[in-house]
Amino acid sequence: MKNYEIYDEENKNEVGTLLYYEKSNTFLIELCENLDEWTAPLLFTSYVKRGVFSIPRSSSRTWVSERIIPSGRQNIGSILKTHHLKEYDEMRFLELSKGRCSQDSLMIRRQDALPEYVTRRMLKCLKDFTLSDGNSILCFFNDGTTKRICLSSIDDFKGVDKVISNPALYDSCSLGPDGFYLTFADSIDIPAWLLYQKGQDLPVSYEDFLSFASRNLVDTTTGCEILECSRQNLSYMVSHKQLSPIKKDIKGNLYLKNDVTKNLW
Repeated sequence: MKNYEIYDEENKNEVGTLLYYEKSNTFLIELCENLDEWTAPLLFTSYVKRGVFSIPRSSSRTWVSERIIPSGRQNIGSILKTHHLKEYDEMRFLELSKGRCSQDSLMIRRQDALPEYVTRRMLKCLKDFTLSDGNSILCFFNDGTTKRICLSSIDDFKGVDKVISNPALYDSCSLGPDGFYLTFADSIDIPAWLLYQKGQDLPVSYEDFLSFASRNLVDTTTGCEILECSRQNLSYMVSHKQLSPIKKDIKGNLYLKNDVTKNLW
């Protein structure tokens, strides 16, 4: 991950931080909290007016795109050759121009460390998550907080209604870079700050969850060892509803340990 200060050369003040995740080619912008609708970059005034300073990746990318040579430019091949580039690289073009644009006085410059306001916000980013039935998500945050959120409580957020109505879309959920958001099919993003704000606190830690998983989940091999039986015997128990795997796989299943040991009674 690379990070850059977004700096206003005319007013001589910091505007925000641009984060760039190379492997996923993702841009994220975190704005300074002292901005208002008059001092924020024009593209982000609607967010700042609502008190939102963590800019979604789509709008962050739009800001970057407005400050670089477009990939469809007629002489793009010659431009790439001039700058010794084998292919179009948004971040490289942004670095070459230092993020300057004729429409404003903003620029970018590399930072050695993240500013305090970004590291503070990252405490409320997601460390991990797990999907639950009923379109609810168990969220583990970097500050040690655990929250459960039902998507119906934020169904007015863009795209959430589609996630709720489409089980396959719901199951596609994955974690965005540094846990800044959850994304569904890599197209509908829900920011971590919203999940943190709207989620219901639960008295369980991420460490509790990991401890439960490590102590209470067993694979097919361990299940056979506990019951002193063959894989065929275990498969027979599953087919006769004596044992229910919590996850099935062609190489073996996962079971709750106590569910396995009940067959010793």
